[in-house]
Amino acid sequence: MPHQIERMRKLIAFTSLFITVFIASAQNTDSVYNTKNSAQTLIAAKSGKLLMAAYGEAHYNQPVNAGKIQNGNMDIHRQVLLFGYKFNSRTSFITEIEIEHIKEVYLEQAFLNYQLKPWLNFQGGLILIPMGIVNEYHEPTTFNGVERPLIDKIMVPSTWRELGTGFTGNLPDINLRYQVFAVNGPMGYNGDTRLSGKAPIRGARQKGSEAKMRQPDLSAKVNYYGIRGLNIGAAVYMGTTESSLFANLNTDSTMQSAMADSSVIGVKMVGLDFRYSRKQFEARGQVIYGMYNNTSAYNHFADSDLGTAAYGYYAECGYDVSKLLKIKNRLVPFVRYSNYNTHHQTTTETPANAQYEQTIITTGLSLFLDKAFVAKADFQHSTNGNNVTNNTVNLGLGFWFR
Repeated sequence: MPHQIERMRKLIAFTSLFITVFIASAQNTDSVYNTKNSAQTLIAAKSGKLLMAAYGEAHYNQPVNAGKIQNGNMDIHRQVLLFGYKFNSRTSFITEIEIEHIKEVYLEQAFLNYQLKPWLNFQGGLILIPMGIVNEYHEPTTFNGVERPLIDKIMVPSTWRELGTGFTGNLPDINLRYQVFAVNGPMGYNGDTRLSGKAPIRGARQKGSEAKMRQPDLSAKVNYYGIRGLNIGAAVYMGTTESSLFANLNTDSTMQSAMADSSVIGVKMVGLDFRYSRKQFEARGQVIYGMYNNTSAYNHFADSDLGTAAYGYYAECGYDVSKLLKIKNRLVPFVRYSNYNTHHQTTTETPANAQYEQTIITTGLSLFLDKAFVAKADFQHSTNGNNVTNNTVNLGLGFWFR
């Protein structure tokens, strides 16, 4: 009960911050906050051109815990190239190639965009799942902190992309942007256990690589940007995971059918997020809640510890002090409070693991040496449900040009 009361207090505090920001900006409706990521920028460009954008980041992570000597980690975390070609005023193709840790190469996006109406676009290909903030807006100059918020790695999980088709568009008269896609589901079992209590579906992303699908999952999001400086997003994901056991399944075999049914789960995820920017002040936050069914059968079959519900949220604020210090470059101190629990609810056969609940407080600085180039530093203090703490100093450089 004390844990539930404390969790409720945190959620109330987060909601209060959201409402405060909303009310404070509600009187200012003369402009919008409708930013574009790299792919959206290329789609909006003029036709008849081969276009390019790029972003990347290098990190240094140093644990600093009392009584321990620990190695730090230096890494060219990612270098990304985006290419786009606009065949005509209606038709565009976008692709994004990412190199992680020098040696890992991924295709992160590859889709065709066709404008049916000014407010309606068809998209098909390898698509980012619109859930949370960072999964779509992860260029290093668009967020504070060296590392992406941990919730966007564990819960969402960024960068989450799947194959599918759908529709997107802007409705400027009502200040609304929408996205709706039918996509393949995560691969829950392919001879190996892909779902876990620690990071429920992160290991199950198919990423467009020989993806399997029995029936499509639904992914949708709407963003409202009609209040000055404020963008509010609401997202949903619904479907089932995939399994290799359904390949050439003999439906007459009760045993094979039962095994296949035990190797998949139902997934429902909802998200609410906001981004606010007004003069020197900026704030953002999000809540993600995931629900998973058939977990008892899956855990028994796949020897896993998946929970039945997980949540995560964070709230962050920052302030550009460059005018106060009379310097040219933007300098943004910030603080972020995060909490998540991937064992928020579990079955009776799977006891809740306190290590899967984490509270992270991040304080840091973002120094913009140019609009497209940022130097970052932060300190992270994390505590799990067993009150075991971990401290890390992070340093990073990031760029984004388009």
